[in-house]
Amino acid sequence: MTEKSANRPAAKPGGTARKRKPRVEAAPPAPVSRLHRGAKWLLRGLGAVAGFYAVLILLFAFVPPPINLYQLGESWRLGGIEKDWVSWEEIAPVMGRSAVAAEDANFCNHWGFDMAAIRQAIEEGSNRGASTISQQVTKNVFLWHGRSWVRKAMEAIMTPAVELVWSKQRILEVYLNVAEFDEGVFGIQAAAQHHFGVDAKDLSALQAARLAAVLPDPKGRSASEPSSFVRSRTRAIIAGAETIAADGRSACFEG
Repeated sequence: MTEKSANRPAAKPGGTARKRKPRVEAAPPAPVSRLHRGAKWLLRGLGAVAGFYAVLILLFAFVPPPINLYQLGESWRLGGIEKDWVSWEEIAPVMGRSAVAAEDANFCNHWGFDMAAIRQAIEEGSNRGASTISQQVTKNVFLWHGRSWVRKAMEAIMTPAVELVWSKQRILEVYLNVAEFDEGVFGIQAAAQHHFGVDAKDLSALQAARLAAVLPDPKGRSASEPSSFVRSRTRAIIAGAETIAADGRSACFEG
């Protein structure tokens, strides 16, 4: 008997030596499809965008927005813009009522979308009058101007979030500070100085209504050199501002 065979364990009596089972190799993981990877990165990207805008919405509930995309474009085009932020306490109360009467009479009664105005606009085949102050703030502060479906979809998603986080008074305060009142003139303080030579807190009912009358078309209308249309629109806004003050539709931002 050789030394090698002597060291080999003997087989059990009456049995045979145990045979080793062949090792089964684990199957390699199936490769992830390109579609799966693309969807994964898309979701991550959307999550990052949503998180970015969520932070901005929270931040701008307390901090004045520094500048927006439209203002940047106009500053580049014109070589500069007029812009001066003022707090709510530095704006004449009649200016807030005039803006709401002109642009969104049901401002205190909706959550960002005026469904009655939207239905009416659809029936008339127009989108004029359907955009609320909340929607305009969302577009002006966070997005860009234009009629793309991407922008409209983002506006539709973000407007309720703004309404949820910001008070109505804050929404109107930001709106009056970012709205354009003449070519390159942004915000109610710059507009009051530009058109009438006064501060926003000293605006009269007539001056406030004139400024509100140019909001839909600041490049085509003038508050300081009003056309017959602007004069007529001004009278309607003065009456509307008095009405919403009397019936309580200004309570959400004047309380």
